[in-house]
Amino acid sequence: MILTREVKNRIASELNSEIVSAQALSGGCISDAYRIVLKTGEHYFLKLNNHSPSDMFIKEANGLKELKKANAIKVPEVILAKHDFIILELITKGNAKRNFFKEFGEKFADLHKYHSEHFGFYEDNYIGSTQQKNIPAEDESFNWAEFYLHKRILFQYRLAEKNGYAIEELRAGIKFLENNIFKILDGSEEKPSLLHGDLWSGNYMVDETGSACLIDPAVYYGQREADLAMTKLFGGFSYDFYEAYNKTFPLSPGWEYRENVYKLYHVLNHLNLFGRSYYHQAIALIKYYQ
Repeated sequence: MILTREVKNRIASELNSEIVSAQALSGGCISDAYRIVLKTGEHYFLKLNNHSPSDMFIKEANGLKELKKANAIKVPEVILAKHDFIILELITKGNAKRNFFKEFGEKFADLHKYHSEHFGFYEDNYIGSTQQKNIPAEDESFNWAEFYLHKRILFQYRLAEKNGYAIEELRAGIKFLENNIFKILDGSEEKPSLLHGDLWSGNYMVDETGSACLIDPAVYYGQREADLAMTKLFGGFSYDFYEAYNKTFPLSPGWEYRENVYKLYHVLNHLNLFGRSYYHQAIALIKYYQ
């Protein structure tokens, strides 16, 4: 989305200062991004998209604000969020300090020590551009295994059906998971932790102090093993990250066994977003348990 005069005028009206400079930034796969400078001297990060759901930036802003509540790890301040743009604190990119991943792992563990009494979130939001269901219906009272099955795996599977990806092999695999989810997730019972929801190397930055800053969340409260599993999908983080995490907030026995079922949610989402190249990976994750 181009930063038009109309959008500039709307921002100026909201912030009581006109934009005097706008520099396009690279890196976004869904939205366009700019570094903007106001007449009053403030520098901000601006993300624009008028083709995504009208509440996507509002939900992103709410997720960032929720992460900030834990006071565990840096998150950019939300300046303004509207249906087609979001303005955030500008994070100046720096070089990772020597113990970057050790500190990152410790702080991520501290984030997960921030708890809720219930799984999910007070609103549905988005994982990428896919809706993420967080609110149980009035007649639903989910424990973690039920929440994860219904709001994560089955929701993505139904999207796969609509998209024409649910051939017999996937149907049978999902049916197997339905029948065995309590067995697979046995031993993972914990209080719901605050999760980033979509943490991989593209969803954190190194700030000017050399520390990690979280961006682009898909926030909800859930089993923290799900957050850690996502970090391993696209190459994983440093060994120091996981070692420091587990020293700070030790994982329950059996977490390695449960890891693949948590990866499955994100692989199914990629199947729905990007197509059949993710199909065989989804099948392989299911077959791990068969």
